[in-house]
Amino acid sequence: MIRHIVFFTVPNEADRAAVRAGLSILTDIPHATCVEIGDNVKKDHFGNEVDFVVYAEFEDEAAMAAYKAHPNYQASIELVRPIRDLRIAADFDTAKAVTENLHRA
Repeated sequence: MIRHIVFFTVPNEADRAAVRAGLSILTDIPHATCVEIGDNVKKDHFGNEVDFVVYAEFEDEAAMAAYKAHPNYQASIELVRPIRDLRIAADFDTAKAVTENLHRA
């Protein structure tokens, strides 16, 4: 499984509802097994710059590619890109993820 996590910052408080709505379009794309859009609750002790998080899961890289090729993906980009600032994305394969303390070994 591929996990796709994207962080967004939105400098203008007045634009946050529009970003949330624009990101919500992603939830209608059928190729993901899970898509969640969340507001950062900003409780971290080291940094709270991120405003929104997109979390998605895909069976494999082909499903993620199909998700990104879907017209809703481009529609979301067109709505969100002009009013967001930072976008940081990360994808990882859960089959290769570290799931135990490597210092114990």
